[in-house]
Parts: sequence; structure tokens; C-alpha cells
Amino acid sequence: MAGRKPPRTPARPEQPSPAGTLARIRAELPSMAPSERRVADVVLADPAQAAELSISALGERAETSVATVMRFCRTIGITNYPQLRLALAAAAAREHALDGDRPIPSTDISATDTLSEIVDKIIYNEVRALEDSGAGLDIDVLGRAVDAVAGARRIDIFGVGASAFVGQDLHQKLHRIGHMAFIWTDRHAALTATALLGPGDVALAVSHSGETEDTVEPLQAAAERGATTIALTNVPRSTLARSADLVLTTSARETPFRSGATVSRIAQLAVVDCLFVGVAQRGFDTATAALHQTYRAVQRRRPPQQPRRTPTAD
Repeated sequence: MAGRKPPRTPARPEQPSPAGTLARIRAELPSMAPSERRVADVVLADPAQAAELSISALGERAETSVATVMRFCRTIGITNYPQLRLALAAAAAREHALDGDRPIPSTDISATDTLSEIVDKIIYNEVRALEDSGAGLDIDVLGRAVDAVAGARRIDIFGVGASAFVGQDLHQKLHRIGHMAFIWTDRHAALTATALLGPGDVALAVSHSGETEDTVEPLQAAAERGATTIALTNVPRSTLARSADLVLTTSARETPFRSGATVSRIAQLAVVDCLFVGVAQRGFDTATAALHQTYRAVQRRRPPQQPRRTPTAD
């Protein structure tokens, strides 16, 4: 049996791109100390205004110290305060360009919202989750995940609840292009499956919070067996992320209402699509042929198309 791999601390870029700065702050919120979170709250409430504040003024606004502001900078991968101000100014300009003059919906659904307002809020939150996730996705890590999955003997996917639907989507996609893929949504079944893994195999776990024990434990067990482990999560310093060789992150803005779970799932599905298309591209001709074959396998289950009738005047 391969030795247990040491927990992995996900690598963060030295300087996040301006487009990914706010997404990274949101992703790091769950793991921040309370004083750092107050700084984050001030920054996220009005990035443009925060960019104009001196470091001491931002500390006062957040009711904390200059030292805490500097720790906040390091937490999100920025080395000094002037760079934070530049990143916030660029991020604010990007958000303004994306939103234009349209009013920004509040973050959650209220009891008095009209159906039209509910649609506006859900679509806005989902679009921004996709944009933020794309901006914050580490392309180098994605490429390494693609290589690992494309060359794996087998791929075991773990997820429960809403994340299980995402895992099932990836399983179905990989299976259609001829990869030996499995989806496990039960903890005992997942742990049993990991006993058969080893070097050359891939284990991929999906968890928005990165703290779901039913998902974390199987990934850690797969790591003990020597499999390459991949985490898909919204929290880059979560237990799941620390347990994985490769971490793919989403940037979904959770809300207290259940629409938040929908937003996180949409972002996860987008990352899964990026991973799958990258894998399929590695064996383009084989994958294309497999997709055509699997499509034809169910095509006969569909009713034949009726010829269109030419409209006639009565």
C-alpha cells in the first residue's frame, strides 16, 4: 500500500488577477479570522471606495488594525497594500463594466419579491457566479487535472446532496467517451471503492463547502492508496482542498435562501464542463466517435420525425 500523502495546501497565485480579486475574497471568507472578515466585508460592500482608502483608514472602517489589513492581503495572495488598492480599483471597474447602469439586485429572495424580481435575482447571481468562477479558475491546475483524468486507469467521483448531481453529470460525460468512471454518493460505498484504487487512478470529490465528511473521508482514503486526488470546491483552504493534490475552485456567491445552492451547482457544472472538454480534446477523434456511437444508441428510442406539412389555404 502506498504511504499516506501529506495534506496539501492549495497553491495560490502571488497576485490574483483583477478579475479574480473579489472572487478570491469571497472564497476565502469562511476561513478568515473574524477581524479579517470585517476587512473583507468593507471591501466587498464597495470595492471602489475601499480602493481610495489608506491602510489605516481601511483598518478604522473595519474596526481593526493595520496589521490585520496586511494579514488580509496575504490571505488573498496579495503581498502589499498598494497592490490591493490597484486590484480593487480594477475589480470595481470590471464590475461596473459588466453591470453597466442596470440596478444590481439584492443578494437574496425576499417574501415580497414578485416573480419577475425572483427571475432577475436568480439569473444575475448565476451569471456572476459563472463569470467569477471563470476568472478565478487556475488554468495550470485545470490542465494538470485534465492530464490526470485523461490518463487514468479509472476515475472515482464522490459527492453527496446537490454535489452528487454534479458528480453524476461528470460521470455520465466521461463514460460516454469511453473512460472507466464511477460515481459514489454513499459514504460506505465510496470507502469500499477506494480500496481498489492505486497509482494511476484518479479520485475526484465535489463539495461546495469542502467540509462535508462524507466526501472528505473517501478522498483522503483514495490519497492513502496513492491515487491522484482532485477537489472541486468553493473554499480553497477547506479540509477537502487541503486533502487534494489538485484543487479546482468555483466562486459562487452563496445566499441564505435556497437559490444559493442552485448558484453553487451551476458554477460546479461549468467547471466540470471545462474539465470534460479538456479530457475529450486529448483524444479528439476517439471521443468524437464515442459521442456519435452513444448518441445513435438511444436515437431509435425517439419517435421518428414527421415530415413537415406544407401549409395550404382552406
